[in-house]
Amino acid sequence: MNKHAISPQTEGVPEASPKNHPPVKFGKIGVLIVNLGTPDGTSYRPMRRYLAEFLTDKRVIEWPRVLWYPILYGIVLNKRPQRVGEAYKSIWNTERDESYLRTFTRSQAEKLAAALADHPSMIVDWGMRYGNPSIPERLDTLKDAGCERILLYPLYPQYAAATTATVNDKAFQALMAMRWQPAIRTVPPYHDDPVYIDAIAGSITDHLSTLDWQPEVTLASFHGIPQSYFDKGDPYHCQSQKTARLVRETLGWTTEQFQTTFQSRFGPEDWLQPYTDETVEKLAKSGVKRLAIINPGFVSDCLETLEEIAGEAEEIFLEHGGERFTHIPCLNDTPRGMTVIEHVVRRELQGWI
Repeated sequence: MNKHAISPQTEGVPEASPKNHPPVKFGKIGVLIVNLGTPDGTSYRPMRRYLAEFLTDKRVIEWPRVLWYPILYGIVLNKRPQRVGEAYKSIWNTERDESYLRTFTRSQAEKLAAALADHPSMIVDWGMRYGNPSIPERLDTLKDAGCERILLYPLYPQYAAATTATVNDKAFQALMAMRWQPAIRTVPPYHDDPVYIDAIAGSITDHLSTLDWQPEVTLASFHGIPQSYFDKGDPYHCQSQKTARLVRETLGWTTEQFQTTFQSRFGPEDWLQPYTDETVEKLAKSGVKRLAIINPGFVSDCLETLEEIAGEAEEIFLEHGGERFTHIPCLNDTPRGMTVIEHVVRRELQGWI
């Protein structure tokens, strides 16, 4: 078995195999956790390769191909790789020469495997929707290791077609090429799960307790989607709002103290509002001096949290009159974060283990 998968090899061979055919492994249950993706490097070629895969996904960009591809290949993929590459350089894990999203996702898989060690039939693996390791590659590895059942876990608490659905799409496409398919379960959104809500609220309390000041306002900044996707029925906005409301109620804060915004818009369309960057500027100009931001929709810190929020949002706030700013880290592979991941996995494996 490829060493990427985190579990001992399965034992057992079918009673009969064709002559000279390698033994077929069976009897295992796999868990594949999947995050958005990451480039293999920050230079032009790996960045272009990564962005091309991401921006040609019809779940991400729903414009007609005849309109979008000339813009993508004529402008975006010629200019954007350099700019995004520089942004990645600013938050790159230089020790491991990889993005922190890859570092955290690998660690989450390793810690989940350790937490599930009471079930020797389990194999835990990890992959990315865009970039490496790919979903088809990891599904093949799990199947070859004997996994007859696989739980697919898109690492998104709130459902969106551009995140959860495209992970599932890629997995189902991989199954279409298999003669012997494993049984598949997919993890549903868990935006209002009490374990997840308590972990987010607890991480806020823990982080603020380390400061010698307290924020006047805390923003829950979620990744945005185009308004048109919401109008077509995507539940992401509603689920994000519910997450923020439940966290606010758990903390006992007012709607003025804890506000919801949306970040990372791209292109000319209107996206979900209020926008994070505009809200940060507005708060600073209105006299707010102390601001905190958390990203409840991100399971792991990444470019959008470390560079866009911890970097750019802080600059905007300080430039327009703010004095104190803090970014509250994602749950990542912390004990609180792993409690959520293990809880969701054990819940969705009921009946299999």
